[in-house]
Amino acid sequence: MGIEEKKETSGVQILSSARTELTVYMRYLDLALSALRFEAKEEIRLVGTDGISLYYEPSLLQEVYQRGRIWVNRIYLHQILHCIYKHPFRPYGSNRRLWDISCDIAMEYMIDSFRYYCVRMAGSRYRRQFYENLKVKLKLPTAQAIYNLLEKTEMSDREYQQLEYEFRIDDHSFWQEKEENQVTLPGSPEKKWEDIKEQLQTNLETQAQDMAEEVEGFLEQLQVENRKKYDYKDFLRKFSVLKEESVIDTDSFDLSFYTYGLSLYGNLPLIEYQETRESKKIEEFVIAVDTSMSCSGELVQEFLMQTYKVLKETESFFRKTNIHILQCDEAIQSDVLISSQEQLISYMEQLELKGGGGTDFRPVFAYVEKLIAEKAFKRLKGLLYFTDGKGIYPRKKPPYDTAFIFLSENYEDTEVPAWAMKLILEPEDLKGKQEM
Repeated sequence: MGIEEKKETSGVQILSSARTELTVYMRYLDLALSALRFEAKEEIRLVGTDGISLYYEPSLLQEVYQRGRIWVNRIYLHQILHCIYKHPFRPYGSNRRLWDISCDIAMEYMIDSFRYYCVRMAGSRYRRQFYENLKVKLKLPTAQAIYNLLEKTEMSDREYQQLEYEFRIDDHSFWQEKEENQVTLPGSPEKKWEDIKEQLQTNLETQAQDMAEEVEGFLEQLQVENRKKYDYKDFLRKFSVLKEESVIDTDSFDLSFYTYGLSLYGNLPLIEYQETRESKKIEEFVIAVDTSMSCSGELVQEFLMQTYKVLKETESFFRKTNIHILQCDEAIQSDVLISSQEQLISYMEQLELKGGGGTDFRPVFAYVEKLIAEKAFKRLKGLLYFTDGKGIYPRKKPPYDTAFIFLSENYEDTEVPAWAMKLILEPEDLKGKQEM
């Protein structure tokens, strides 16, 4: 056996040993830990994965193993977590370098949060300080949340290099960027990891009482990642109604009958444009904005602005609308009636938040019930409640659809009433796919 073959054999043994030790400590990860085959690869950054294989550079892997097997265990687990959270298959936005480091920070943060001896290491002072700052700004430090946070920070190349030196572990060149609307195909590596992730969540939820402290953050991220994707525009269409509006309907017009009539009778067409058409648009609903102490002004601005961007499109509105925007904490602080797009634009431009107390959802529902009794609505379709979820929910289902809407980076898993919808928005692309 040649030197190179010995190195490859040794690499497989090192990785197999790491997999075995991780499985002993983290039995709930056994399926994921065994999902990658090992493949030697020259001239790569230590290790990397495409969701099918775990590629390794034999000489570098041996060097790391000589420093201690815990280093190899962490590197192996780092790859598995990338796959569980589908980093090799996700769109990475406009800044690939920032996305790469954000993914690595999120995975290292999670590994450092585990209390297992097989991956436990004392972090550097820089790493500990970075984590402390992260905890202050993010409730759930997913890769996407870290990316959004760092994107707002103008970092120098030196700062990038410092982050990469501390957190960059592996080679991401094997990752394939997925198109935004690309369907996950059966039998694909992505579908395989989706199935593993869903099964993993189920296993953890059934074992959570026995290992609550060990898997709390890990399980919470899984729950967020496993939520089904929805388009925010489609979601808002749940609150639209079908009715006739006064507009020339060119779609239902048959030009052949029109021209035939003109040719047969001179200036007498056999058919004219219809002057009305049925449209499904937003006419009546309520937007309730939580302005309590726990919801920052920036968060509220984000909620309203993104909804405004969707609603301001002409296709979303009838010419006359009946939309009430409520600002509320434990009481109703303001009620503004929006009757047109122009009024909505004006409201956004002059927005002034009112409130700052605690959160109680019940006054909003009582107030809307009062508006219905006063005939303020003809056919109220629904209520959107933007909040962080920390409040008292009403017990009784109202006679209209209700959705509690959260921003993912500020979201803590909250059990909304069974009769209500729950939507968790991603701040990076609220116009596109959202999580529910």
